[in-house]
Amino acid sequence: MKTSRRLLSLLVLATLLMPAAILHAGEPVEPVSFGHARVTEAWKVYAGVLTFGRGQTLALVDDGCKLAMPEWSTPVDGRPKVLVTYDSVDGDNDPKHEGRGYHGSTIGVPSSLNYQGKWGVAYNNQVAVIRGLECCHCKVADGKTLAAGLQWIVDHHEKYNITTVNLAPVDDQAHDQPVATEIDDKLSELRKRGIWVSAPTGNHGFTTGISWPSCQPNCFAIGAVQPGKDVVTQDRHEKVDLLVPAAATSSSNAIACGAAILLREAIHETEYDWKPDGKNLPEALLAIMQKTGKPVDDPKTKRTYRRLDVLAALEHVFAHAKKKPATP
Repeated sequence: MKTSRRLLSLLVLATLLMPAAILHAGEPVEPVSFGHARVTEAWKVYAGVLTFGRGQTLALVDDGCKLAMPEWSTPVDGRPKVLVTYDSVDGDNDPKHEGRGYHGSTIGVPSSLNYQGKWGVAYNNQVAVIRGLECCHCKVADGKTLAAGLQWIVDHHEKYNITTVNLAPVDDQAHDQPVATEIDDKLSELRKRGIWVSAPTGNHGFTTGISWPSCQPNCFAIGAVQPGKDVVTQDRHEKVDLLVPAAATSSSNAIACGAAILLREAIHETEYDWKPDGKNLPEALLAIMQKTGKPVDDPKTKRTYRRLDVLAALEHVFAHAKKKPATP
């Protein structure tokens, strides 16, 4: 009995001495994928140094959202998780699902969730929910309403500090060339304004092309490797910019968007000079992810892609920064 009490006392003492960040660490919403991309390691290493998204807003451009879901309606530290909404199909501020929509209610989970101890990559960010079309499995003709949604971001990104855009739709085709639509000018404008925009490549195992709009210029194309294995899967082509561990490329892209938010914060906090890495900040963010990512060979396409390593990307910024905040 005395031994048990002594062990219990030591356990209590050890708990009291633990850093607050460890005591209150959340669980990753996709444990295998987050471990593979070293997201969870990054949370531990930079706890107390980075806020993991606080002050940044991620625009989720998809087919609508059930805003009453507790994941999105529950405030975090007194701040609403959903900062602002817009529906570019109807031209109002109610982005509820209509028609065949279903995907937008969950697409923000891997990047942004902070609910009941479950965390997305940039769990302290806020989101702007934008309904840009009826269903995420889209057609090129949906470019008109998607363009209106992207224009709304151009017009309001400064007000809401929208730094990152998850352009979630896929048309499920194998495009080996861009397809000119109304979104192209908007993508160019967002890139000029320093806003990251990426889209999933699609989930059909194509090796000769990827979905629209990920095939477009000024939109980063995010593919996938199997969670826990560096085996390329889903749709890929020479246009693919980055691979991320996930079962589907919608989740890969969401994780990449969260990583872009963390990396942007690290650059801001350390005054890292990103200009040698790219013509603009989004291109620099991607270049850092690529150079620090693990090379993965794909026998089917005979290409080598880069797989996201969040901790390595952050370590690169901190190692080459002007200011070097002490890590815990």
